Amino acid sequence: MKRFQVKKVAVLGAGVMGAQIAAHLVNVKVPVVLFDLPAKEGPKNGIVAKAIDNLKKLKPSTLGVARDAELIGQANYEEHLAQLAECDLIIEAIAERMDWKRDLYQKIAPHVAPHAILASNTSGLSITQLSEALPEALRPRFCGIHFFNPPRYMTLVELIATPATQPEILDQLEAFVTTGLGKGVVRAKDTPNFIANRIGIAGMLSTMQEVDRFGLTFDVVDDLTGKRLGRASSGTFRTADVVGLDTMAHVIKTLQDNLSLEADPFYGSFGTPPVLKALIEKGHLGQKTKAGFYKKVGRDVMRFELESGDYVPAGQKADEVYGRMLKKPAAQRLQLLRNSEGPQGQFLWAILRNSFHYAAVHLASIAETARDVDQAMRWGFGMKQGPFELWQEAGWLDVAKMVQEDIDAGKALCRTPLPEWVFKGPVAEAGGVHTAQGSWNPGKGVFEPRRELPVYARQRFPERLLGEAGPEFQTAGKTLEETDSVRVWTLDDEVVIASIKTKMHAISPEVCEGLMAAIDLAEAEYKGLVIWSGDEPFSAGADLQATLPAFMAVGVAAIEDAEGFMQQMMLRLRYAHVPVVSAIRGLALGGGCELAVYSARRVAHMESYIGLVEVGVGLVPGAGGLTYIARRAAEAAERSTGKDLLPFLTEGFTAAAMAKVGTSAIESRQLGYLLEDDVVVPHKDELLHVALGQARAMFEAGYRPPHKRLFPVAGRDGRATILGQLVNMRDGGFISQHDFHIASLIAGVVTGGDVDPGTLVSEEYLMTLERQAFCSLIAHPKTQERILGMLNTGKPVRN
Repeated sequence: MKRFQVKKVAVLGAGVMGAQIAAHLVNVKVPVVLFDLPAKEGPKNGIVAKAIDNLKKLKPSTLGVARDAELIGQANYEEHLAQLAECDLIIEAIAERMDWKRDLYQKIAPHVAPHAILASNTSGLSITQLSEALPEALRPRFCGIHFFNPPRYMTLVELIATPATQPEILDQLEAFVTTGLGKGVVRAKDTPNFIANRIGIAGMLSTMQEVDRFGLTFDVVDDLTGKRLGRASSGTFRTADVVGLDTMAHVIKTLQDNLSLEADPFYGSFGTPPVLKALIEKGHLGQKTKAGFYKKVGRDVMRFELESGDYVPAGQKADEVYGRMLKKPAAQRLQLLRNSEGPQGQFLWAILRNSFHYAAVHLASIAETARDVDQAMRWGFGMKQGPFELWQEAGWLDVAKMVQEDIDAGKALCRTPLPEWVFKGPVAEAGGVHTAQGSWNPGKGVFEPRRELPVYARQRFPERLLGEAGPEFQTAGKTLEETDSVRVWTLDDEVVIASIKTKMHAISPEVCEGLMAAIDLAEAEYKGLVIWSGDEPFSAGADLQATLPAFMAVGVAAIEDAEGFMQQMMLRLRYAHVPVVSAIRGLALGGGCELAVYSARRVAHMESYIGLVEVGVGLVPGAGGLTYIARRAAEAAERSTGKDLLPFLTEGFTAAAMAKVGTSAIESRQLGYLLEDDVVVPHKDELLHVALGQARAMFEAGYRPPHKRLFPVAGRDGRATILGQLVNMRDGGFISQHDFHIASLIAGVVTGGDVDPGTLVSEEYLMTLERQAFCSLIAHPKTQERILGMLNTGKPVRN
């Protein structure tokens, strides 16, 4: 397949989705220009400029770092259409109006380059009908590309072809969206609302109907339908508030306008819920208007009550008996819910039954395979399992029988029976729709394997659905050594992989031993070492729980030994005679951050959150993090014409003293935890592939570890300057006395202690200071309060 190079993208429409798509393109280093109508007053690019400015204010941030908003090009349809000729991909993301979109296509068509792909980010309009406004020559290069909100964080992108779309166009776009943007692609049929919104919105409407039927409140429903049910933690109604009630109403209207009882037997359940109608009439559109199903009044969360038309206190929880039911194995869980006599249990069974019923009836019309449905619901709606996965896990024919009995009894949303393939033939014989051969394609009557595009060779361990075949990272390759804490293995007999197995991949003495053994093996027989685990996080830091018993039994000496051993391991990583590459995904905090910065190189997923956070539990970084900050400051100063070390030290000191964590790989680079030659990878499942490639390339280039050398520190004068600023913060009430004490210790380490400015020191010297500061704090009563508070509640204690 000829490589499709995306050198520049145009996004048409600077609304919520268009602007955020442009932001994500900037995050992954794709040049982008954002178009909108010319402003009626002021600068012609005023609409776009305002949209870009608003991106900086969004939480969670849609940009890796806010300042990158300036990288988004600004354009309008009146003056800048000629710029479209420079773009390889044009994404239309204007309002969901068929007539507006088609008018825009006629305007831009003459300016689209002959090789470029044009794609609409509609959430549900017919792609085929949209294409009719395009010249014949452009139609083969047109398709749908449906991002989910917010596009930086949501994995799903649906691609939708028209009858005229060239197959290679979809292949090219899938490759770019996967590797370039880090998304999970599902190909949907050109039906109203495609796959995820079709199933998801039907599910939300079903939930609202069942809520009325069983007389439940929104807060109880969200408690039941969030994490307990294996879905997004926001549950049903908080999710609706985040999406926007006007957006939800539009998607519902798309179903209403484009379907009928003949086309969809569930059509009768697609009416706009009265509560949704009432909220929209009041202008309460959810999070964007600070009021929807919920609103915050001071510190109190209130929920809307339709009967009174007003907000009442929220916070009710589900009965715990149903929480216990939801922890049972799938088969037992569904049976218990179905037989439950309480309204909450009956409600849960009803919404699950309705989801199974709807997905089975519509599978053939909206998707090629059951895999597409389950992946769409995982990636687009934050479910741990798609509807078919849960059904299959609970016992395919047993659940099918229960669903069909409810349909026959008139308890379901409609009387349409489950399709014949559910009860007879290959699916029934296999016990479900996902098998080692592939996932069920009802159109072809076969289990169809995944698409084999070259891009997917980069995913060594892609996300698998229940029942699918494929290697598991826990057992794949050849195991070289394994303990309860670390697996040391290789995929290719060239590079060693070390996978941490502890909870949250916390770093214990046993983990340190395993990593040092991995280095020994790599140096003896291999080209390099990659530290990677197939699940998040990279590492949440040192294992406090593992060290506390030793501290209680032996005292500070036990902690000093453990910290010293961890420091030795960090230096062993740094000076290993083969390249050590840390493949980072998710949290890399405290000791996890130190593990990363002492590696020869870092390969980080875009959603990597890196920082030294020990201050939160009343400690200082103790495994070399402060030594790293001091050394990097000295190296930066050496490259500068200035003589003063302190300006180069300030940012690193502040990051450690304030426990700053990068909110993306890009911001982590700004904080100094990633370097310019480190690699940021958009797709989490490509991380290992890239890290292995980096290790091999470094070895083939003749990798040697850095020389051990002394470096200058800021000394007592630098420490005094920092302390002066800390005194002002303490006396101004910005930090507590204990915060001041911890920050003073950090300042003492990074400036080298009581020595003259410019004194040359070694890493081992600074690590000794680190260890002493760490051990002095762990014996401090206020630090112990912070540690116990974090272990017991998971939240920092401020004292």
